[in-house]
Amino acid sequence: MATLASDNTPQKTELPTTWQGETRILLALGVPMALTQLIAFAVYTIDVLMIGRISPEDLAAASIGTVIYFALWMVGSGPVMAVSPLVSQALGADQNDTQDVRRSVRMALWAIFLMFPVVVIALALTEPVALALGQDPVVSAKAADYVLALAFGWPFALATMALRNFLAALEKTKIPLLLAGMTTLLNAGLNYLFIFGKFGFPRMELVGAGIASSLSYTAGFFLFVGYILLDKRAKTFDLFHRFWRSDWQRLREVVALGWPISLTTIFEGMLFNSAVILMGLIGIMEVAAYQISINVVALAFMLPWGLSMAGAVRIGLAKGAENDAAVKRSASVTLVAATLSVVALAVVIGLFPMNVAAFYLDPDDPANGAVIRLVLLFLPIAGVFMVFDAAQVAANQLLRGLKDVRAPMYLAGVSYWIIGFPVALFLGLGTAMGAVGIWYGLTAGLMSATVLLGSRLWWIAWRKKT
Repeated sequence: MATLASDNTPQKTELPTTWQGETRILLALGVPMALTQLIAFAVYTIDVLMIGRISPEDLAAASIGTVIYFALWMVGSGPVMAVSPLVSQALGADQNDTQDVRRSVRMALWAIFLMFPVVVIALALTEPVALALGQDPVVSAKAADYVLALAFGWPFALATMALRNFLAALEKTKIPLLLAGMTTLLNAGLNYLFIFGKFGFPRMELVGAGIASSLSYTAGFFLFVGYILLDKRAKTFDLFHRFWRSDWQRLREVVALGWPISLTTIFEGMLFNSAVILMGLIGIMEVAAYQISINVVALAFMLPWGLSMAGAVRIGLAKGAENDAAVKRSASVTLVAATLSVVALAVVIGLFPMNVAAFYLDPDDPANGAVIRLVLLFLPIAGVFMVFDAAQVAANQLLRGLKDVRAPMYLAGVSYWIIGFPVALFLGLGTAMGAVGIWYGLTAGLMSATVLLGSRLWWIAWRKKT
């Protein structure tokens, strides 16, 4: 890392001048980030796999509860995602600006924990909200118990992501990958104890899964805090020194950048979560099948998402360094890498859906037959869905790296709620397609987002001065 010159001139980050150089750095940064995202998401996947061994009703309850839990998670995601452009652009302009970076990360953490009491109150309303949305009463009651068990892990899950974004801007990705793996292993072990009542623990089933996830999220956060306090480069930023000291100006800046990101994430995420509600209006088996299929898609999504987050760091550094050529290179490399990362997976999922379904449910159990038949219909569509999902998340993350968040918010709203949801609603409930039609609607929303966000990125990075 370069040092400040004797006249205290800010030292801009040096960036590669070739396509090969940018690709090499993006992959070195992005592959560990993608694997970290994948492993971190495995906490939820482990819940789905183990809950599926209880009953399809419990799986449906977990799905309904997760709709509400992740709606609130998406609200909190804005300050988390704001860390990346704020930190990367500050370091791009001056590699040694520890004060500016510290202010941004600290106030992002403040924003998360200040929101937590409101989140708990909202989660307490899970059962009446689910009933108001026409969901099964038994499933709604189980969903409420599940999300309340998940509640205390909410701020720690988001705070961990904020710390990971800070570390990514420092090109620290390998140890975070290890820490994410440790957190996931902890969750698997706690799930085994709490869900099934092993080694003298009470059998808590769905509630046990929620408690296990919350404990693992909390432990994961403190593992990251410990690493930052020990790492030679990271500890120079003094993130936790006098943590209680307020910085209202920077908090306003974090919120100003974060709320459009939150709303954009809500537009996208709630489209997929609303599909759970639409599936629930058709039947419980449809909800369980959707839960399995969307989990497969979400696992695959971690790869382009991780690469795109790395791309946001790279383009933020380029923007901070006022290097227009590097902005274009990082945008192009990220778009190609993120999209290609899911193509092979999409083909496998589309051609071998039965093999995928067997990971989640026992195909020899007659009770699972209806769910598996639906999964076999959903997964080929999901394969196409995945490619557009990868392209749109790359464009969206790159725009965030450039601190362009307002226009993408409106474009996401149009894509998902003016186009995607009406198509899903009409085809799913208004035609004989049923549950399959809902998947076509989701895909239409992602296709629209790819076109609109991609066009916006082209305009900002290629047509306008950055």
